Amino acid sequence: MSSDVPAETPVTPPVPSAHPATARGSALRPSTLAVTVGRPAHEPDAPLNTPITMAATYVAGGDVEYGRYGNPTWTALEDALGALEGGRCLTFASGLAAVACVLDLVGTGAKVVAPRHAYNGTVMQLADLEARGRLTCELVDITDTAAVTAACDGAALVWLESPTNPALEIADIATITRAAHEAGAYVVVDNTFATPLLQTPLEDEVDLVVHSATKYLAGHSDVLMGAVVTRDDELYAVLKGRRDLVGAVPGPFEAWLTLRGLRTLHLRVERAQANAQELVARLREHPAISEVRYPGFGGIVSVVLAQGPLAADLLTRKTSLWVHATSLGGVESSFERRRRWKSEPATIPDALVRMSVGIEDVEDLWDDLRGALDDLVV
Repeated sequence: MSSDVPAETPVTPPVPSAHPATARGSALRPSTLAVTVGRPAHEPDAPLNTPITMAATYVAGGDVEYGRYGNPTWTALEDALGALEGGRCLTFASGLAAVACVLDLVGTGAKVVAPRHAYNGTVMQLADLEARGRLTCELVDITDTAAVTAACDGAALVWLESPTNPALEIADIATITRAAHEAGAYVVVDNTFATPLLQTPLEDEVDLVVHSATKYLAGHSDVLMGAVVTRDDELYAVLKGRRDLVGAVPGPFEAWLTLRGLRTLHLRVERAQANAQELVARLREHPAISEVRYPGFGGIVSVVLAQGPLAADLLTRKTSLWVHATSLGGVESSFERRRRWKSEPATIPDALVRMSVGIEDVEDLWDDLRGALDDLVV
């Protein structure tokens, strides 16, 4: 990948500091890393939490110099998420800002391979860039590994989601990554749905991992933030330069909130997944549902209503606990009919409802959902 815009040259950032336990060679488990990394050193009277540093200007002569180049609160979050994914992390103002920064590095006219079903903002960015002649994009069925690997020929970048949004399809990340690298392409995986607790794509030699930290990482529906993680120091430096130049940086308060949310990620994912698995078993038996899509892990479920899109719309308006909303990954359960958005692919069933299962009591969630579903049975 190459950028058409020359990068600004700020002071080289320091390598993220290692957590004391990892520096001693102790292999901490992910749930422990989520709680411990990114905290101040354990010294007398030191705070347990990294403070919010509200600063746009720094005294000259150090490693930061200016507010677009770094912030101690970002660094704490980047240390923690980098440790969970197994690489070096950069945070961004939003998930789409992170996506844009990566796509902006694709050379003019170069080819990008991407899933036909993916985060709508990613697909729309690719369509916009293709319409303006910046790149060419080939959309593929991510479950057809042979077709995806064939599409890698001549590509500069292969973009993957697994599970896909909202179809919940699974990609063979390792096989596709090998084929992409043989073709000379970089590989990006959007790991928002799985989180680093359920999937670590960098271990499959993926080059970049992208997150909408707005979702599970922050976890409370109150933050806009994105992140990119890589093990490639050169890619890290290029992306850091792009972020500094365009100013797609997060606010320190948002970084602090996301880090606070990250501390309970393992508990929230565990509970949401357990709730989702129980609901899936019950939904498969309900006559109002014609299809249940669930990859076997995580807290996202998609269902297709037997009576069509009107029934799907009615479902999202008949519940009291389930919230009709377009985002996901929060502590509260939410859902929506995805085809209400005109930009959603026509290959997504018109009556599909994407469900983001929260951490409430599963019996309350089911009572609320079943009552609405029962009213839809003809």
